Amino acid sequence: MSTAVEAPGARPAARKPATMAQALNRALRDALAEDPAVHLLGEDIGTLGGVFRVTDGLAAEFGDRRCTDTPLAEAGILGTAVGMAMYGLRPVVEMQFDAFAYPAFEQLISHVSRMRNRTRGALPMPLTIRVPYGGGIGGVEHHSDSSEAYYAATPGLQVVTPATVADAYGLLRAAIASDDPVVFLEPKRLYWGKDDWSPEAPAEVPGIGSAVVRRPGRSATLITYGPSLPVCLEAAEAGREEGWDLEVVDLRSLVPFDERTVTESVRRTGRAVVVHEAAGFAGPGAEIAARVTERCFHHLEAPVLRVTGFDVPYPPPMLERHHLPGVDRVLDTVSRLQWESSYASEGSGGTR
Repeated sequence: MSTAVEAPGARPAARKPATMAQALNRALRDALAEDPAVHLLGEDIGTLGGVFRVTDGLAAEFGDRRCTDTPLAEAGILGTAVGMAMYGLRPVVEMQFDAFAYPAFEQLISHVSRMRNRTRGALPMPLTIRVPYGGGIGGVEHHSDSSEAYYAATPGLQVVTPATVADAYGLLRAAIASDDPVVFLEPKRLYWGKDDWSPEAPAEVPGIGSAVVRRPGRSATLITYGPSLPVCLEAAEAGREEGWDLEVVDLRSLVPFDERTVTESVRRTGRAVVVHEAAGFAGPGAEIAARVTERCFHHLEAPVLRVTGFDVPYPPPMLERHHLPGVDRVLDTVSRLQWESSYASEGSGGTR
């Protein structure tokens, strides 16, 4: 990923409020400008600029051969991108909504994820698949899925999800530059969240495979990513009134998984809660909880707990506030951690 370098003594670039959608747009624009091998494909990404306007203006600037509107055929879009990547291009595919990507699964599983391994490295697969995902926007069925578990369970794919404006730019640039396929999950409800950011000199951010401690603490670790990061940060602030000092770890990357940052945090705090919108059963939190338990067992003062979406298909818009993890559910689970810790410290051998 390229980063801007200022001349000695130069005035720092002005930082002003920018949205995640704007940062993603700038990342795509810069990648197109710097590398003629980069091509964008997707439904309505050209003239319309995409449903969420992430590609707004790019077709006008780079032409419809570099920013191509496609038919409504996800399997065909991804299959075309596989061929482009095999011939040395760097396609960036947009799947219009999370659940719209499912028709392309055969291409993803059978070809995208396996090509580099199948050819013993002779054919890299520099393909980025952008997937707007998650709830919180009042979307109907097929517009609010959290499908990250499917991708994370597929060997050969990198799975990345930003939760900040700076990460949206930096991680997308890193994904496009990667010679391995990257599923780039964009939290829809964070598209319009703002932060101070300079498109002319974007801050350098850790690359793919690195987690970040967003808030240090000592009472327990909240492990999260993507759309659940603001929820966990709000819960950590609210928890101060209860005397809890909660640490928040933003994974940023599900695959590769930054085990070191996560386990170092949990060993410091002795307690952990994993928070995500995806369903609980066989969701990412199950794997994370298992890894934390295996690596931190002698440091844990309570079992690793999870706050997730319920194990049901995504509900109608008027019910999604009950389905999605919220501050109250996170704090209730932290309370359980405290109770579990007290119970364990008593050394009781009886049943509860």
